[in-house]
Amino acid sequence: MRFHPLPFCLAAWLWALILISSSQAATPGEVPVGGLLREATMRGLNGPDLKLSAFRGKPLIINVWASWCPPCIAEMGSLERLAWSDLGQQFNVIGISTDDYPDAAKGFLRKSSATLNHYIDRQLELENMLGAKHLPLTLMVDAKGRVLAKVVGAREWDDPASMTLIRQTFRMSPSPASTLRK
Repeated sequence: MRFHPLPFCLAAWLWALILISSSQAATPGEVPVGGLLREATMRGLNGPDLKLSAFRGKPLIINVWASWCPPCIAEMGSLERLAWSDLGQQFNVIGISTDDYPDAAKGFLRKSSATLNHYIDRQLELENMLGAKHLPLTLMVDAKGRVLAKVVGAREWDDPASMTLIRQTFRMSPSPASTLRK
């Protein structure tokens, strides 16, 4: 019996197509870049519960993380430093944990001495709306609640390249100090 490569190649091609399309598929109810975030009540991990709309009126950076995610943990310090920088005073920074158990997320926040407001997802509502199929995920949202950008993967959020990305995304002018260096 002779092996014919065409059916095998066709099957491999179809399998690759399925993997590519499934990796690009949105989460159920995901708000795409350009879309307006829906209202959601966020359960506070290190502060009170709040509605997502409480952050309207000022640009917002939302970092989606989990205590079991090493890249999420690695970037958490840079988000703290960004939030307390001069640039960070022009927007809010919050975290959304996708942990199944609030105690795991709270334990991480205590250990890391987090000062940012962090919330925990419930029943995948925020995870799906924000499109968090890969962690960490960071969204930049304008003052009206429109998603301007989604960044998948860990970054040093307080480094010059990330700060430039934030300024460009939020259409903020460069700081006087960075203008003098040019």
